Amino acid sequence: MNIGFVVNDIKTEKPNYTTIFLAQRMHNAGHNVYLMGVGDLAYYPDGYMGATATKADSKHKYKSEATYLEAIQSDKATKERVTAPELDVLMLRNDPSSEGEGRGWAQNAGIIFGQLALRHGVIVLNDPTSLSDAVNKMYFQHFPEEVRPRTLITRDKAEIKDFFNEQKNNIILKPLQGSGGSGVFMVKKKDATNLNQIVEAISRDGYVIAQEYLPQATGGDVRLIVMNGKALEYKGKYCAIHRVGAEDDIRSNLHAGGSTQAAKITQTMLDLVELVRPKLIQDGMFLVGLDIVGDKLMEINVFSPGGLSDASRLEGVDFSEPIIAALERKVHYKRTYGTQIDNKTVSMI
Repeated sequence: MNIGFVVNDIKTEKPNYTTIFLAQRMHNAGHNVYLMGVGDLAYYPDGYMGATATKADSKHKYKSEATYLEAIQSDKATKERVTAPELDVLMLRNDPSSEGEGRGWAQNAGIIFGQLALRHGVIVLNDPTSLSDAVNKMYFQHFPEEVRPRTLITRDKAEIKDFFNEQKNNIILKPLQGSGGSGVFMVKKKDATNLNQIVEAISRDGYVIAQEYLPQATGGDVRLIVMNGKALEYKGKYCAIHRVGAEDDIRSNLHAGGSTQAAKITQTMLDLVELVRPKLIQDGMFLVGLDIVGDKLMEINVFSPGGLSDASRLEGVDFSEPIIAALERKVHYKRTYGTQIDNKTVSMI
């Protein structure tokens, strides 16, 4: 199987990232794995999308994600032009909201080139047409109301103040676009005098999400990985981590200083998966991360859900194995049926 992973930038990848975890395991299993940053993507005169991709030594197996990434990021790493017809699978693992200042051009690049790859029969995961509708947190509002905290999305300070009062002076504020816990504030009654300033700071970059505060959030959240619309389970273990925020920090995101523990998966969490399953299937969202607090979803990460290596370590099983098996199955179906099945269908079978 020939598989390409699109990331924001190869140089900024880290050994504990899910992309590197999967890529290293797939390389060691004998698959041809190509890593490409969004800046490496191209559309060639012959009508094919492709990239100048980086590939590890196919004759060498790597003992860890760290040694694999070291080889990929080395100046001696193999650079190879690869085009869509040579790929079986293209996994879009770049996060548009993580692009820094001056890289606005990169935010939608993975989606755009992923859509071009579809024309040549490449399986593109998650489906790029649906990803284009999910470039900010507004996508979350398309899921059933019962799975979401009560939410207001606006730039109007008066509306946010009314919502603040309605929620008994206890809300979460965050930007519509963003990830990794960036720009997230918990506003309590004692912070009321600063509410306008907080809203102004967030709204400089667009809309503000004002959200019901869930008291259970003080204990962190659970990141549960969902594959093919079902909670990823392997050898009797669920692929999940319990993320706990740093002291005096409401954010449990690992990028914001959180830590990980083994997660206890409840029937309530599995019921949430069932409620979002139809929409995920409809949209061809093969691999996603659900962030759960109590009986609500705080977020659905469809671009670059992380936690795979941590969950594998905490649960003592390699969760890359069922994912790789699922990808191999999809390639088999695609080769068998060709254009008779569309990308969204093959994404979820």
